[in-house]
Amino acid sequence: MADSSRLKATVFVGGLDQAVTQQTLYHAFLPFGDIVEVNLPKPELPSNKDPHRGFGYVEFEQSEDARDAIDNMDRSELYGHVIKVAAAKPQKEHNEGLGSKTAIWEQEGWLAKHAVSDEDRQAAEQAHETLTDGPMDPMQGLESLDEAGPRPA
Repeated sequence: MADSSRLKATVFVGGLDQAVTQQTLYHAFLPFGDIVEVNLPKPELPSNKDPHRGFGYVEFEQSEDARDAIDNMDRSELYGHVIKVAAAKPQKEHNEGLGSKTAIWEQEGWLAKHAVSDEDRQAAEQAHETLTDGPMDPMQGLESLDEAGPRPA
């Protein structure tokens, strides 16, 4: 199955109790269609206390089944916890977004979106230099306000 169609058939399930297992999630979502895979990501540092990170993914064979599961299971209760069910989003690259090791302004996507030509950069620098040449008169532009109160109509 293509990655984009797999993604459309996968739902994110958040807010899970630690007692929820892959089997529990499988049986909770089985009424909505045939399930290909259930995944409960493990914590970064494994411990006996936390068998998973409190969220999981359920991949259906059909994207329509995933939509039905979202419509029916979002904000429902499972093991005493209100769960969030939404369409799964593509996994970010390791060098993209929050937690990346590369500054946002050094990433290609940001550079392409916010690219500034050298000509525009020079014009902005010249404008900044003219503004900072000397002290600005705080009364500049207030010459027409000699009298207090509203202007006569």
